[in-house]
Amino acid sequence: MREYAVVIIGGGPAGLAAAVSAAEQGEKEILILERDSELGGILNQCIHNGFGLHTFQEELTGPEYAARYIEKVRQMGIPCLTDTMVLDISPEKIVTAVSPREGLFQIQAQAVILAMGCRERPRGALNLPGYRPAGIFTAGTAQRLVNVEGRMPGREVVILGSGDIGLIMARRMTLEGAKVKVVAELMPYSGGLKRNIVQCLEDYGIPLKLSHTVVNIHGKERLTGVTLAQVDGSGRPIPGTEEEYCCDTLLLSVGLIPENELSRGAGVELNPLTSGPVVDESFQTSTEGIFACGNVLHVHDLVDFVSEEAAGAGRHAVEYIRGKRGQDICGKHGQGTALAIVPGAGVRYTVPSILHPERMEETVKLRFRVRDVYRNCYVTVRAGEKQLLRRKKQILTPGEMEQAVIQAEALAAVLPQETITVSVEEV
Repeated sequence: MREYAVVIIGGGPAGLAAAVSAAEQGEKEILILERDSELGGILNQCIHNGFGLHTFQEELTGPEYAARYIEKVRQMGIPCLTDTMVLDISPEKIVTAVSPREGLFQIQAQAVILAMGCRERPRGALNLPGYRPAGIFTAGTAQRLVNVEGRMPGREVVILGSGDIGLIMARRMTLEGAKVKVVAELMPYSGGLKRNIVQCLEDYGIPLKLSHTVVNIHGKERLTGVTLAQVDGSGRPIPGTEEEYCCDTLLLSVGLIPENELSRGAGVELNPLTSGPVVDESFQTSTEGIFACGNVLHVHDLVDFVSEEAAGAGRHAVEYIRGKRGQDICGKHGQGTALAIVPGAGVRYTVPSILHPERMEETVKLRFRVRDVYRNCYVTVRAGEKQLLRRKKQILTPGEMEQAVIQAEALAAVLPQETITVSVEEV
């Protein structure tokens, strides 16, 4: 059995940033396992710009952003096995994988970093009525067809869901000569970034219908149209609001799901709100020595934040190997206080979910998403009843991830406590 210090599952933006960070700590025994034939992950098909403004202070396309990290990995001599599918990760950090070149093999790791990314929610999860005609794609599949394979899914398009990929594909299909008739969104707010709503819909005159969904699909062999209807506050269609749209293509942009089948096999505790692992301030999961970062942890809207998190996971994984960090995020063996970070009013989830005050660095970033659209409100962080942070925000939306920075000095002044609560307080 081969042995490595750090084994990284996934060669996308999270895996690459984690590998670079671990190497910068002086670790030599690093291995990246990637199931695709190339490194870069989903960025390889994201040919639009807007990446890297935080990380590199310049605007890059997805492939350009990935290429920066791929070049660093190569310069550092970090080995990568592509076309390699990881089949299992044991709680003892034994990684079982298979590839055409290596066959079936196992690796004993001292630390494992989960960076498998996420997948799209398919039609089968939506319970849409009608036959199953050709012409229905997830937005990411259509993106790959157009940007990588040079194929057009169709010419008359309706998009269900206003996630960022759906918004970007509305613009992309328009630029390729297709007619995007409408983008329908079940919720009363968009699930994408404000800049994408402006640049991808408003700039091209594409209508966005909020509180609408598809209630019927027409066509048996090939899609010929869809029926949209307005929905009430419970998501039920309102009779009499139906509208028919002729189209040959329906793109689904209805959410992303972290890829955590391997995490379950490793005994990692998952957060039901994010579908990703429960982690502490070092991105360590409930299984000792296994860390998680990027979209496998929770779905991000900016790749820059993925890289930042992954760099932290890589650094802490090396610290774990060298014995500089505690080895249990729950503090079960007398290793200190473990504070639960819980979502309060208006907050859907937080990452991390656990904080060890005696192990945290000078600051820790709490990332979170809100449940609804809030205007002229405050983000408040409390340890028990004692306030750590209160910040005014003009607007908060579910489509944009927020963050709150906690100072170790401020936290130490209000201990002991059992929980930290992140809340939205409306004025």
